[in-house]
Parts: sequence; C-alpha cells; structure tokens
Amino acid sequence: MKKVIIAITADQMIEPSVVINQNRADFSPNDLKEAIFQAGGIPIVLPFPEDLTNVDDAARAYVGLFDGLVIPGGPDIDPTFFGEEPICELGRTNYKRDRFELALIKAAVSADKAIFGICRGLQVINVALGGTLYQDLYVQNNKSLLKHAQTAPGSFPTHHVTVKNESHLHELIGSRAYVNSRHHQAIKAISPVLSATAFASDGVIEAVESSEKNILAVQWHPENMWKEDSAQLMLFKDFIKRSQK
Repeated sequence: MKKVIIAITADQMIEPSVVINQNRADFSPNDLKEAIFQAGGIPIVLPFPEDLTNVDDAARAYVGLFDGLVIPGGPDIDPTFFGEEPICELGRTNYKRDRFELALIKAAVSADKAIFGICRGLQVINVALGGTLYQDLYVQNNKSLLKHAQTAPGSFPTHHVTVKNESHLHELIGSRAYVNSRHHQAIKAISPVLSATAFASDGVIEAVESSEKNILAVQWHPENMWKEDSAQLMLFKDFIKRSQK
C-alpha cells in the first residue's frame, strides 16, 4: 500500500542554530514527526519562502507533493490578517509564515486535501477561512477564567474540554478529554465553514471541524501527549485515514 505523505509547515529559529550557526533555520517539532510515523504516515517539512512575491504559486505547487497537511503550533498570528492592529499584549509574530500558511491552507482546501491543525494551526485555519481571533484572551475576553498558557511541563494535561456529541471529534476521543494548554490567542469569531466541536469550561473554543470532515483542528498539543494518552494518537491515525481519501 502506498504510504501517505504528510506535510508539516515549518517554523523558524530566531537565534542562530547551534548546528549550522545561521539565523532563521527552518524546523518542525520532533514529537509531531514521530506521531505521524507512528500513525502510519511519512512526514515532510515545508519551509516558507522569504520572498513572498510568488507565495500563492508556491503554495499551489506544494499541494501536489502531499496527501495531508498539518499546521502545527508556533508564534502568534499577525492580527492585520484578520483586520486588526496589534495590541501591546501580542506576542512574537512572523508575518511571512502567516502569509505562506494562509495561502497553503486555501490551496489545500481547493484541492480537497485533509488538514489537521494544532494550537496555532487551529487559529490560522480559522483566519484563512474567514474567522477572527482574540489577540490576547485575558485582555479581550473577560469571560476567560482558565489558565490557558500553562506553566506545567508542556506534555502534562492541565484542563478539561467538553466535546460535542454529534461531532467527528467525539467519535475519536469521546465526550470529555484532559488536555495540555499553551496559548493566549484563541478563536473569537469562527469561520462560516467551520463548526466548534469542543470547549473549555470558560467557553474558549478548543476544537473545530468542517462538515465534510476534511478539516479537524484542536487548540491543545496532542503531539506531546500521544505516548501516554492513546486517545491523542487517535487524532493522528484518523488524520492519516482522512489523507488516504
């Protein structure tokens, strides 16, 4: 059987790499790569171009190389992409990565490729498809009461999410999950083509999916939890299955 090729969009180091002693080395999370291997896929990493002149063409060309697309975690999203100016609480951004991922998501949707978003990935998918974000939950959403940016080790679960019964996510992990949480941005207005399928107890959207099941995204980091929590590995196995179609 043909192996499923899974693309992961790259982040960039902001300090010189200790290996090659150069700035802006591209990288992807090791735990994410291993989760894809474990689920039966073959991961490849897609760096974004520094010159954005032909970024839409590059995105369309990339789409022909893979069966499924993962948008992983990373820095904050530049709010100008959803019509806002930055507030003081905004963290580090990388507008070049944002611009590339927005183009790549749209190209992947047009090609009917399976997409899986993780943390920032959920947020940028929402923006790409017409939604907006809280730049900082605690400043812009006075209903947010939970600690969403945990100080516990990143692989440890720290709060629960409730999953909608009728959702595809419910088929995979059940009605309630104990998850990790490393974010201060979150969905504000959800994209019209997505449905919210999991929530924290303070109402923050913790997962979204599309009606055709080709898009599923979570606000937590299952790539850091799958070795100890088999339910989190189900998210990757399902993604590989969706990518085979």
